[in-house]
Amino acid sequence: MFKNKTLLITGGTGSFGNAVLDGFLNTEIKEIRIFSRDEKKQDDMRKKYNNSKIKFFIGDVRDLQSIKNAMYDVDYVFHAAALKQVPSCEFFPMEAVKTNVIGTENVLTAAIEAGVKKVICLSTDKAAYPVNAMGTSKAMMEKVIVAKSRTIDPKRTLICCTRYGNVMCSRGSVIPLFIEQLKARKPLTITEPSMTRYIMSLEEAVDLVIFAFKNAESGDIMVQKAPACTIEVLAQAIKELFGVESETKIIGIRHGEKMYETLLTNEECANAIDMGNFYRVPADKRDLNYDKYFTDGDAERTKLEEYNSNNTELLSIAQVKEKLLTLEYIREELEAYKAKEDILAEVAATKVEE
Repeated sequence: MFKNKTLLITGGTGSFGNAVLDGFLNTEIKEIRIFSRDEKKQDDMRKKYNNSKIKFFIGDVRDLQSIKNAMYDVDYVFHAAALKQVPSCEFFPMEAVKTNVIGTENVLTAAIEAGVKKVICLSTDKAAYPVNAMGTSKAMMEKVIVAKSRTIDPKRTLICCTRYGNVMCSRGSVIPLFIEQLKARKPLTITEPSMTRYIMSLEEAVDLVIFAFKNAESGDIMVQKAPACTIEVLAQAIKELFGVESETKIIGIRHGEKMYETLLTNEECANAIDMGNFYRVPADKRDLNYDKYFTDGDAERTKLEEYNSNNTELLSIAQVKEKLLTLEYIREELEAYKAKEDILAEVAATKVEE
């Protein structure tokens, strides 16, 4: 489906962009364009992959013209650029608006103008029942996506959105933090032990985008079913994998955090289409002619429970360990940690003999 096609990834130097490159470079895709504002990360990526299929564009989704410069002859767009750190967005909410809302509008405007065939936008579980600036900006981003999809024939440009939960080992996530704390012999800092979070791999996040690419209709929000675990279980699983009896320190919930995350709201569940491992939430196609909806409501709609990280499958410590071991990052960190521990043990043994 990507044979001889050009794909643009906004925010392409992030974890998602790297996962796409890992999966796509050995296919018959013609070109992958990495659009971001971080020249250092682009240079690192250039050296890491050393592949002529990758083209790099410096720019910012906040700047419409810089996106237009990268959008010519593009067939498909994966829009991943975002501000997604909850605390920083809490303190600088307008920066989240500029990137997540206005930036998305700019990407879609440039894509439509350039005749891009499909745009898949990446959202987050924090957009459902948002309580923080990051989630609110992402919720508005989704509204922009759905509204924009109404303005263009999907046969010309199809626009849809994916929404997923926490991606393990992505930039700024808690798993790398726990591992660094273990390696430094420091306590693991836990916000609240009973807090639940979805867990999925980067590969699963890419799978969701590909599923949306193949199956979504314009304006859809696509969700992948995912298991979850408590933060306490996650921390214990990591300690057991590394064989470390480290102390845990409860630091309390941070700015703007929820006790659990929601992938589908109650209202969305009422309209969601179950597609096996995925849900499809079709866009509301009603227009501004409200009168007919005052007299003809939705008699079929019933109250349904939302889909959240408390009522999905909750993984045990053993299951979380198994899932963590599927990640290359975890395997590499474990190997390096054990090698270092072996060296330290040998040094200690030598000193005892002396």
